[in-house]
Amino acid sequence: MHLLHVGGRRVLLDCGLYQGHRKHAFERNRNFPFEPSSIDAVILSHAHIDHSGNLPTLVRAGFKGRIYATPATRDLCQFMLVDSAHIQKSDVRYVNRRRKRQGQRPFEPLYQIGDARKALGRFRAVHYGRAFEPVPGVRATFVDAGHILGSASVVLDLTEGSRTRRLVFSGDIGRRGLPILRDPQIPRGADYVIMESTYGDREHEPPSRAREYLRQFAQSTFESGGKLLVPSFALGRTQEIVYGMNQLWESGELAPLDVFVDSPLAIDLTEVYGKHPECYDGEMLEAMANDTDGDPLGFRRLRYVRSAEESKSLNTRKGPAIIVAASGMCEGGRILHHLLNHVGKPSTTVLFVGYQAQHTLGRRLLEGEREVRVLGVPVEVRARIERVDAYSAHADRTGLLDWAGAARERGQVLQYFLVHGEPDSAEALASDLRSAGTADVQVPERGSTFPLD
Repeated sequence: MHLLHVGGRRVLLDCGLYQGHRKHAFERNRNFPFEPSSIDAVILSHAHIDHSGNLPTLVRAGFKGRIYATPATRDLCQFMLVDSAHIQKSDVRYVNRRRKRQGQRPFEPLYQIGDARKALGRFRAVHYGRAFEPVPGVRATFVDAGHILGSASVVLDLTEGSRTRRLVFSGDIGRRGLPILRDPQIPRGADYVIMESTYGDREHEPPSRAREYLRQFAQSTFESGGKLLVPSFALGRTQEIVYGMNQLWESGELAPLDVFVDSPLAIDLTEVYGKHPECYDGEMLEAMANDTDGDPLGFRRLRYVRSAEESKSLNTRKGPAIIVAASGMCEGGRILHHLLNHVGKPSTTVLFVGYQAQHTLGRRLLEGEREVRVLGVPVEVRARIERVDAYSAHADRTGLLDWAGAARERGQVLQYFLVHGEPDSAEALASDLRSAGTADVQVPERGSTFPLD
């Protein structure tokens, strides 16, 4: 969430939900560091909840402007924001039961479904490469960021009087060579750059390794007769996993076990993917043409699970299976019920395919804790815990440095502002950029302000 002041107008870049300790996150998400009614427009880079999820709170608190996004981002948010409202309601219900027992005043949810729908009514879709003017003095253009469907970097030409400066907001930068989506397009000629730094201190395995890892874990699950649990983000990662399994199925390499995607939200979002082939890369378009049933996001042994009853039945199902379920960090959703039933079994493998933030259940499992609480129940961890970084949709250290170097190719970037990363990652990337000759690299704290001279 980054605020621009230009010519007396205010433009917000993204408006995401902060995730962390429940009480701190709730207070930080509810209390904006500005008056929401003073914001003239929002420019949204993509649909992930840490970028879009607090838009309903902004609208509820008085924002009356437009929200600009790509068509695919708008369509994804139709489901993401309503689902987030359901989660707000459910989380507050759980917290309030405990607060009532302690004689404390109940919490109100951050927002309701009606607030989410009001926010959706403020969206305006703009295609990649088409300039638009959210407020006078700001000319903006979306550039494909290659991170998830519809994701964008934003080029902002800011004019005050006779002077114009170009600010580039990276959004989340994707990786080259990932399936389904085009590679990231790098904006050029920036004077200032607000840039993500999620993996600024590490490298990923090549995306080509992901398919082989998936094949190996599927085969070992078949041989053990257990379950392969894949905590996965409903948006982006689930579709990549399904695409990889479809490739194995088409080539005859997938072990003969059933595969379940247990997430109503993931099902809805996968349907949105089908409406936006303009975001696909050449490989995906070719796969659509050559696939046995014309659907690279589906195959005969794959079943999408909507109903709660069918989801529960998976936990008593005999025999080996792969279950892909949200949430990706094991902080909510149907994956928790599967973990509760299976993480205590040696025949189970839990495969993490995405980033696990501090203080999440996913992070605790990855760090090797032998007893964890799942839905409030203490559970001994006897399952095999695995991690595959090859699936990450974020650029790694090399990818970020390449992106930053290309952004300054046609001119000298005056300042980089590194955001969206834990302190070690951001500082490591800052050090690398300084070593490459960038004079001014900032790692802002919340509330920092900077003049763009």
